[in-house]
Amino acid sequence: MKITDLNGCSIEVTNLKEAIEMARQYKKYRHEDKSFSEFDKRQKAYWEDMHEKLKAIKKQVTITKIEKQ
Repeated sequence: MKITDLNGCSIEVTNLKEAIEMARQYKKYRHEDKSFSEFDKRQKAYWEDMHEKLKAIKKQVTITKIEKQ
């Protein structure tokens, strides 16, 4: 499956569960050096957006599986 990131790039996701976990972890990451604070804000927004999109895909996949039963 593919997902479009905040920069408009298409990202192929081959393992949804792993991708959700990675995005969850990355959105918490911060540099100790405060000179990276602006970069960290952009990265946080990127990973939060990615995490939400991935969770939405998981929800849709789950609903589809339930409906097919």
